[in-house]
Amino acid sequence: MALYFLLIFAVVLLDQLIKFFVVNGVPLDRSVDFIPHVLSIAHIRNYGAAWNIFTGQKLFLFAITIIALGILGYFFKKLWKNWGYALGISLMIGGTLGNFIDRLRLGYVVDMFQLDFINFPIFNVADAALNVGVVVLLLVMLRDEFRG
Repeated sequence: MALYFLLIFAVVLLDQLIKFFVVNGVPLDRSVDFIPHVLSIAHIRNYGAAWNIFTGQKLFLFAITIIALGILGYFFKKLWKNWGYALGISLMIGGTLGNFIDRLRLGYVVDMFQLDFINFPIFNVADAALNVGVVVLLLVMLRDEFRG
Protein backbone atom coordinates (compact mmCIF):
# COMPACT_ATOMS: atom_id res chain seq x y z
CA MET A 1 0.00 0.00 0.00
CA ALA A 2 2.91 2.38 0.70
CA LEU A 3 3.90 2.20 -2.96
CA TYR A 4 0.54 3.63 -4.01
CA PHE A 5 0.80 6.49 -1.50
CA LEU A 6 4.28 7.18 -2.87
CA LEU A 7 2.80 7.30 -6.38
CA ILE A 8 0.10 9.75 -5.27
CA PHE A 9 2.74 11.93 -3.61
CA ALA A 10 4.97 11.75 -6.72
CA VAL A 11 2.14 12.84 -9.02
CA VAL A 12 1.26 15.79 -6.77
CA LEU A 13 4.91 16.78 -6.34
CA LEU A 14 5.71 16.59 -10.08
CA ASP A 15 2.53 18.48 -10.92
CA GLN A 16 3.22 21.27 -8.44
CA LEU A 17 6.93 21.55 -9.37
CA ILE A 18 6.23 21.87 -13.07
CA LYS A 19 3.49 24.42 -12.37
CA PHE A 20 5.92 26.41 -10.19
CA PHE A 21 8.54 26.52 -12.96
CA VAL A 22 5.97 27.44 -15.60
CA VAL A 23 4.45 30.23 -13.50
CA ASN A 24 7.91 31.63 -12.81
CA GLY A 25 9.40 31.06 -16.26
CA VAL A 26 6.70 31.51 -18.90
CA PRO A 27 4.72 34.75 -19.22
CA LEU A 28 0.97 34.40 -18.65
CA ASP A 29 -1.01 33.53 -21.79
CA ARG A 30 2.17 32.81 -23.75
CA SER A 31 3.82 29.60 -24.91
CA VAL A 32 7.38 28.52 -25.62
CA ASP A 33 8.41 25.80 -28.08
CA PHE A 34 9.68 22.75 -26.23
CA ILE A 35 9.67 20.21 -29.07
CA PRO A 36 9.06 22.24 -32.26
CA HIS A 37 5.77 21.39 -34.00
CA VAL A 38 4.99 18.80 -31.30
CA LEU A 39 4.86 20.32 -27.81
CA SER A 40 4.92 23.83 -26.39
CA ILE A 41 4.98 24.87 -22.77
CA ALA A 42 2.26 27.44 -22.14
CA HIS A 43 1.15 29.38 -19.08
CA ILE A 44 -2.63 29.34 -18.90
CA ARG A 45 -5.06 29.90 -16.04
CA ASN A 46 -8.07 27.60 -16.09
CA TYR A 47 -10.92 28.85 -13.90
CA GLY A 48 -13.10 25.86 -14.73
CA ALA A 49 -12.67 22.13 -15.15
CA ALA A 50 -11.76 20.07 -18.22
CA TRP A 51 -12.15 22.09 -21.43
CA ASN A 52 -13.09 25.09 -19.27
CA ILE A 53 -16.50 23.67 -18.36
CA PHE A 54 -17.99 25.11 -15.17
CA THR A 55 -15.83 28.24 -15.51
CA GLY A 56 -16.22 30.43 -12.45
CA GLN A 57 -18.10 27.75 -10.49
CA LYS A 58 -15.51 27.58 -7.69
CA LEU A 59 -17.81 26.23 -4.96
CA PHE A 60 -19.26 23.59 -7.27
CA LEU A 61 -15.77 22.48 -8.30
CA PHE A 62 -14.68 22.30 -4.64
CA ALA A 63 -17.70 20.16 -3.80
CA ILE A 64 -17.21 17.84 -6.77
CA THR A 65 -13.53 17.43 -5.87
CA ILE A 66 -14.29 16.53 -2.24
CA ILE A 67 -16.96 14.05 -3.36
CA ALA A 68 -14.61 12.56 -5.97
CA LEU A 69 -11.80 12.17 -3.42
CA GLY A 70 -14.23 10.47 -1.03
CA ILE A 71 -15.40 8.02 -3.70
CA LEU A 72 -11.84 7.35 -4.90
CA GLY A 73 -10.70 6.82 -1.31
CA TYR A 74 -13.54 4.36 -0.71
CA PHE A 75 -12.70 2.32 -3.81
CA PHE A 76 -8.98 2.48 -3.08
CA LYS A 77 -9.59 1.06 0.41
CA LYS A 78 -11.81 -1.65 -1.06
CA LEU A 79 -9.61 -2.59 -4.04
CA TRP A 80 -6.01 -1.73 -3.04
CA LYS A 81 -4.92 -5.39 -3.13
CA ASN A 82 -5.62 -5.53 -6.87
CA TRP A 83 -2.62 -3.73 -8.36
CA GLY A 84 -4.44 -2.61 -11.51
CA TYR A 85 -7.30 -0.95 -9.68
CA ALA A 86 -4.96 0.51 -7.06
CA LEU A 87 -2.68 1.92 -9.78
CA GLY A 88 -5.54 3.57 -11.66
CA ILE A 89 -7.16 4.96 -8.53
CA SER A 90 -3.81 6.22 -7.19
CA LEU A 91 -3.16 8.14 -10.41
CA MET A 92 -6.65 9.62 -10.24
CA ILE A 93 -6.23 10.64 -6.59
CA GLY A 94 -2.85 12.25 -7.34
CA GLY A 95 -4.27 14.15 -10.30
CA THR A 96 -7.33 15.27 -8.38
CA LEU A 97 -5.18 16.51 -5.48
CA GLY A 98 -2.76 18.33 -7.82
CA ASN A 99 -5.52 20.41 -9.37
CA PHE A 100 -7.32 20.84 -6.04
CA ILE A 101 -4.20 22.37 -4.51
CA ASP A 102 -4.19 24.95 -7.32
CA ARG A 103 -7.86 25.78 -6.80
CA LEU A 104 -7.36 26.19 -3.05
CA ARG A 105 -4.15 28.22 -3.33
CA LEU A 106 -4.78 30.24 -6.46
CA GLY A 107 -8.47 30.06 -7.32
CA TYR A 108 -7.65 28.51 -10.71
CA VAL A 109 -5.63 25.64 -12.19
CA VAL A 110 -2.36 26.23 -14.03
CA ASP A 111 -2.22 24.41 -17.38
CA MET A 112 0.90 24.19 -19.54
CA PHE A 113 1.20 21.32 -22.04
CA GLN A 114 0.12 22.42 -25.50
CA LEU A 115 0.13 19.80 -28.27
CA ASP A 116 1.11 21.64 -31.43
CA PHE A 117 0.28 18.86 -33.89
CA ILE A 118 -3.40 18.59 -32.94
CA ASN A 119 -6.15 20.92 -31.72
CA PHE A 120 -6.36 19.72 -28.11
CA PRO A 121 -6.98 21.55 -24.84
CA ILE A 122 -3.91 22.67 -22.89
CA PHE A 123 -3.39 20.40 -19.88
CA ASN A 124 -1.08 19.69 -16.94
CA VAL A 125 0.53 16.74 -15.13
CA ALA A 126 -2.52 16.30 -12.88
CA ASP A 127 -4.82 16.10 -15.91
CA ALA A 128 -2.54 13.56 -17.56
CA ALA A 129 -2.45 11.43 -14.38
CA LEU A 130 -6.25 11.54 -14.13
CA ASN A 131 -6.67 10.43 -17.74
CA VAL A 132 -4.05 7.69 -17.54
CA GLY A 133 -5.72 6.50 -14.31
CA VAL A 134 -9.09 6.28 -16.05
CA VAL A 135 -7.57 4.32 -18.96
CA VAL A 136 -5.85 1.93 -16.53
CA LEU A 137 -9.15 1.35 -14.72
CA LEU A 138 -10.99 0.72 -17.99
CA LEU A 139 -8.35 -1.76 -19.14
CA VAL A 140 -8.42 -3.61 -15.82
CA MET A 141 -12.21 -3.72 -15.89
CA LEU A 142 -12.17 -5.07 -19.45
CA ARG A 143 -9.56 -7.66 -18.46
CA ASP A 144 -11.71 -8.76 -15.54
CA GLU A 145 -14.82 -8.88 -17.73
CA PHE A 146 -13.13 -11.12 -20.32
CA ARG A 147 -11.73 -13.42 -17.62
CA GLY A 148 -15.28 -13.91 -16.41
